[in-house]
Amino acid sequence: MKKASILIAMAYASLALVSCTGTGKPSPTQDPAPERIVTGADQVGEYLPYLKGKRVGMSINQTSIIGDRLSVDSLVALGVEVEAIFGPEHGFRQDASNGAHVADEVDPDTGIPIVSLYGSNRKPTKEQLDALDIMVFDIQDVGCRFYTYINTLADVMEACAENGKELLILDRPNPNGFVDGPVLDMRFQSGIGKFPIPIAHGMTIGEFARMINGEGWLKDGMQCKLKIIPVKHYRHDLYYELPVSPSPNLNTQVSIILYPSLCLFEGTIISQGRGTYMPFTVLGAPALKGMYDFSFTPVSIPGMSEEPLHKGDTCYGIDLRDHDIEKLHASGRINLQWMLDFYQAYPDKGKFFDRSQSTAMGRIEALIGNDRFKQQVMDGMSEEAIRETWEPGLRAYKKMRTQYLLYP
Repeated sequence: MKKASILIAMAYASLALVSCTGTGKPSPTQDPAPERIVTGADQVGEYLPYLKGKRVGMSINQTSIIGDRLSVDSLVALGVEVEAIFGPEHGFRQDASNGAHVADEVDPDTGIPIVSLYGSNRKPTKEQLDALDIMVFDIQDVGCRFYTYINTLADVMEACAENGKELLILDRPNPNGFVDGPVLDMRFQSGIGKFPIPIAHGMTIGEFARMINGEGWLKDGMQCKLKIIPVKHYRHDLYYELPVSPSPNLNTQVSIILYPSLCLFEGTIISQGRGTYMPFTVLGAPALKGMYDFSFTPVSIPGMSEEPLHKGDTCYGIDLRDHDIEKLHASGRINLQWMLDFYQAYPDKGKFFDRSQSTAMGRIEALIGNDRFKQQVMDGMSEEAIRETWEPGLRAYKKMRTQYLLYP
């Protein structure tokens, strides 16, 4: 073996010693996991030879780690020619709020240009891809339709397909690996819902990429050439603790597991804790004073939420930071009861879904994915009755999903 090859082999062998980032354990109702999870990125020996000698672009953010080090830093140190970084919503270093415009810049650590895919353009341009031989996608998703990283994945896939570039996906576990929620009615397609999938889609990024290709969701049914490095020892029911926060407002494991349930409140007058350091773990509103003992006050927090709902006003509601998230995860279901309870408790029900009160309120139809849910809540339907209306779409989706799975 040549000296250079020996050095490379030694380097990624040393990386492997710290490669098992994050933890995986079975849900309380499941058998123990046989071995520790190894992400696609941590399997350096599987893809480093494939990248050597190529001009590489990387669609990554702060979750893109090998061991405890950013993957771009590790791969550059191993001699990979990384020509450009493409950052999603929140930016490459996770310093932008949700929905905030992110500008292009240069990474101060490596000198590599950083192209924002959440600024003036949402996908790499022909000129940018002409300078590359291959694109790498390595971003931690949380398994929800309204979490925008799957949109970035589709945009990158489309750009690669248009320009004849291969996409190498370094797969990561989905911490919310279950399937639940209504399938999006495409009449309500938006930036937080591009695909006819349920709220919790139950797929990893690698699996979702296969679905995008297989279902012809790219422009004109184009196909992106994919190479996927699967996660070792992962299954969808596994309770997985993320080693790095995936975005500024999902800053704890509790918030990540509660997110599929609590993000729906963005279409209501109820604060989900944006403007605090405990977002997506608390719920409340000023009008609920006297009904709940717990309170919090949203404020402007740069990089997290500059103009949160109810800024400067004390909100009264519930604290879910000690909620049994492992039990919620094991249930494989979104909790709708919180929504029903808060609607019943709110004194002026006509304002509960009224977006005219604040620009910080989203559109409930876009979040839930249909125009029935709001009326169902207002009519006092039970959670189980609402769920029954989801079943036809969910059955069809689950059948379709099986074609693209990489894991049990």
